[in-house]
Amino acid sequence: MRPHLHFSILRKLPELPNLGGSLRNLVGAMLLVAMFQLPSWAQQEPQFTNYMFNTLVYNPGYAGSKEYLSAVAVYRDQWAALGDKGGWQGRPLTQTFSIHSTVNKRVGVGLNLMNASAGARQTTYLNGIYAYRINFGKGTLSVGLQGGVINWRADWGKLDFQQPQETDNAFGTLTPNLWLPDFGAGLFFYTTHFYAGASIPHLASFPLREVSAAEKNEIRKWAQVQKHFYFTTGGAIPLNGDNLVFRPSFLLKSVGLFNNFFRQGNLVREIGAPASFDLDASLFFHQKLWLGLSFRSAFAAFNTQGTKQSSYDSFDLWTAFHLRNGLRIGMAYDYPLGKLRTVASGSFELMLGYDFDQRVEKASHIRYF
Repeated sequence: MRPHLHFSILRKLPELPNLGGSLRNLVGAMLLVAMFQLPSWAQQEPQFTNYMFNTLVYNPGYAGSKEYLSAVAVYRDQWAALGDKGGWQGRPLTQTFSIHSTVNKRVGVGLNLMNASAGARQTTYLNGIYAYRINFGKGTLSVGLQGGVINWRADWGKLDFQQPQETDNAFGTLTPNLWLPDFGAGLFFYTTHFYAGASIPHLASFPLREVSAAEKNEIRKWAQVQKHFYFTTGGAIPLNGDNLVFRPSFLLKSVGLFNNFFRQGNLVREIGAPASFDLDASLFFHQKLWLGLSFRSAFAAFNTQGTKQSSYDSFDLWTAFHLRNGLRIGMAYDYPLGKLRTVASGSFELMLGYDFDQRVEKASHIRYF
């Protein structure tokens, strides 16, 4: 039995600076871990074009890295005007709010609140964050931990079923509402002009449905919270002092561990998004205006052997403006590159942030990220 709406299946689901030897080993280890993560399961967590201004959502190690109190809110409307009538209510919508600050030279703390809806389901995350920072080579290494709760809920009554809903145990409860513990960890290394991070913001995997004894003999995977791995890196390259700075950045997103290892005949069905990446380039003018563009795709889209398992995702444009009083305003637009562009007008993001006391002495240098 399969409901008509696609989203219901989600439930079943520049040159680097001169680095010291120890730091090169750290970055190398992060890249090695990233390569092992390339096979993936269904993408559950929201994506952001303004990820470089929303790092705390992905990596708790980022807490306190700005050396002052900083807050940011992001609203994302994905695939706007989707559907024949436009503005389909099941399109993904995401809202986040994060705030973090340094406590002292070693400790940073933060708070994350995120709400994401897609189709008939909705997920809310609330996490408190603690990060401990140490001097590492020519920069700072921050080890972050977070803990909180996840509220996962759905209303399957909004779906149109081809067959009776009662025949599929996955939809046995029309309005499930689960409260689950949540834990995450991350590493974040940064200097004035370079950063790299690796994180798993949600370490624990919990089932999102009841599985009968008979089903356990028939399936190997069912709806559950999946581990998502993120690797980020980037730099800031002055082209004309602080008046013009070029900033490239890269984000890798992968779901699950060793996908092929869990194959057992035909009982495992691979669904959802493969490992994907965001490649971004931006210019910062006079410490006020950011102008950037990025490209988002799955690695599988570059597979030249056999049938492609994925398509290119989007080409993105974004801008952000920094006011002298610490206020930050930004927006982004994603132009879809796949067949989705025939039925959706793209995705939009709005970002609003505020940096407190950013000009005081304790902020020892300009923060480019």
